[in-house]
Amino acid sequence: LKVIAIDEQLRVIYEDNVHFDKDLPEFKTQGGVYIHSDRLTVTSPVLMWVKALDVILEKMNSSGFDLSQVRAMSGAGQQHGSVYWKNGSIQILKNASSELPLHQSLKGCFSVSDSPIWMDSSTASQCRALEKALGGAQHLASVTGSRAYERFTGNQIAKIYNQNPEVYKQTERISLVSSFAASLFLGAYAPIDYSDGSGMNLLQIWEKAWSKPCLDACAPGLEERLGCPVPSHSVLGPISPYYCQRYGFSPDCKIVAFTGDNPASLAGMRLQEGDIAISLGTSDTLFLWIQEPTPALEGHILCNPVDSQTYMALLCFKNGSLMREKIRDECASGSWDEFSKALSSTDAGNSGNLGFYFDVMEITPEAVGVHRFNRDNQKVPRFPKEVEIRALIEGQFMTKRIHAEKLGYKVCK
Repeated sequence: LKVIAIDEQLRVIYEDNVHFDKDLPEFKTQGGVYIHSDRLTVTSPVLMWVKALDVILEKMNSSGFDLSQVRAMSGAGQQHGSVYWKNGSIQILKNASSELPLHQSLKGCFSVSDSPIWMDSSTASQCRALEKALGGAQHLASVTGSRAYERFTGNQIAKIYNQNPEVYKQTERISLVSSFAASLFLGAYAPIDYSDGSGMNLLQIWEKAWSKPCLDACAPGLEERLGCPVPSHSVLGPISPYYCQRYGFSPDCKIVAFTGDNPASLAGMRLQEGDIAISLGTSDTLFLWIQEPTPALEGHILCNPVDSQTYMALLCFKNGSLMREKIRDECASGSWDEFSKALSSTDAGNSGNLGFYFDVMEITPEAVGVHRFNRDNQKVPRFPKEVEIRALIEGQFMTKRIHAEKLGYKVCK
């Protein structure tokens, strides 16, 4: 969890972070997540996120940062994660005692204690059912911007409803990670914004409204549990009195809709039509601003967070920084400096050696495992360390370019 404060000239005046594994060891996460025994189910404990917020606000207070000067707050959450509020939780959220850290007040508020997140790929059967209900993968993409993806929220909701209808019945509101975080600051359920909402397989991206056939295919009574979506730059209301009493925020501080991490990157980098950007994170993403999208079976079309009348296109690659860190640890003694030296010691093209590295089931393309090929196009079991490092980097970027060009992106020579 990261915080950045900027002044009226957009200068960064404060930043800090909470590292889930290191700073909140009681939750026993690895990389902030639990990877379950089936290797497909990946979750994060909701209360860890709440406690991280408590910790970071305490850190800001103890550092002497004057929270009464904060005029507005917004945020970004990992896309596709979802949070399930138990019946009656709105009253607990609204009336949380400023004497207690928030995680203590909310500990009984979640019907699902471990949230499915973007790395989860356990909903294959729900994806097939949704595509069938909508008349095929391409038709679903034409409505929602993407074919059915296992991490997308609609399919995660369908799995929870299929496997445990009682838990679903006990749920009064479903938030995305972004609207969940906004809800904590509002002291009320925050709406889902258009941009993050387009990563659910539920939102009609052209009409900016929930698709009834998609909702019906996932679970009953879903629309009331989601609330009405809003533009990504909407002012939702003033900060909850809890934060004024506990931390000294001004009651005039406004909460602006939170959005997904990918839309936030497009907004923060000030991309314009025709621009292309690559984000190298836990998952790698490639995205750009477009006026007239053509949703396809690969990649995603999302509502643009800056301009609700336009769109952003996105390709996501699950095997990003975690894969790079793994090869760094195996081939460069855990040192990025050694990794960089090894990369520099080899020539572009890697003498014809090529590798594709998928530690977990990839999204684009659907593939898993490590696949190495020598200059004669023969599959080989291993490379020398410096060849392995260049094969990883070149393979990752080649994959991005191939799939971008398949979607019609023009990559300048």
